Amino acid sequence: MEYKSIFHRVKKEYKIYISAFLIVILSELIGEFEIDVGPGMLILFPLFYGIIIGVLLGPDLIGFFKSEEVKAASPLVLVAIAPFIVNIGIIAAQDLPLIVSLGPALLFGELGNLFTVIIALPIALFLGLKREAVGATHSINRETNLALITSVYGPDSAELRGTLALYIIGGLFGTIFFGFLASLVASTGLFHPHALAIASGVGAGIMMAAATTSLSHIYPTYADDIFALGGAGDMLTGMTGLYAALFIALPLANKIYQLLEPKIGRKKKSTVKKEETDYEA
Repeated sequence: MEYKSIFHRVKKEYKIYISAFLIVILSELIGEFEIDVGPGMLILFPLFYGIIIGVLLGPDLIGFFKSEEVKAASPLVLVAIAPFIVNIGIIAAQDLPLIVSLGPALLFGELGNLFTVIIALPIALFLGLKREAVGATHSINRETNLALITSVYGPDSAELRGTLALYIIGGLFGTIFFGFLASLVASTGLFHPHALAIASGVGAGIMMAAATTSLSHIYPTYADDIFALGGAGDMLTGMTGLYAALFIALPLANKIYQLLEPKIGRKKKSTVKKEETDYEA
């Protein structure tokens, strides 16, 4: 959709802006819920409600938003997360010596993200996904990854659709899973609270919050340390994860895609070759 001016764009998209603002307010008013499940804990964050409300208002359900408005909202994702990306850079600049000293260990931890490429990408191709599979499986797919994929492939790309789909799924179920997993692992008594806190920083703020909140309830005397270490680990992992995704995960995902798509993908080989030619161009 082309716009003659900023005023023209606001006039066309005002419903998106107002609705997003109201959804944020409503989600925050609902608040956070904690549910004990055996040795673990499930935590529902406002982001969970916001995504649910947005999906319900989409063209496939209630139909409050039209398909044109959904398409117009896609490029706004990068605008919305830009302050978050800038904040990561500012925090990183303050802790540059710490990042350098912990860099090798954090980069080694990022190798875990490669298993999403090695394991999930072939499964995604077998299920019928195409270029969406590259975006969906290259990483944990949080805010920094949305910015990366948007920059590399563009806001209307199939890769971004895959990344955005996993971002939404992660917002819905990732927080619940991480909160429960952290409390479940803590119940074994095998790891020190500090180690669990650092491990909670996976590069996704909302998931880190779920994990550290669960841990703080289990270890109340370590609560301050857990939040501090979890936040530091999350910030550092977010930065190293961005470069690991750019220089390791994405090239690996594209290579695996080119090798496996003609063999297990659900499309004729002639079409696949054309698709890969378009990508390489």
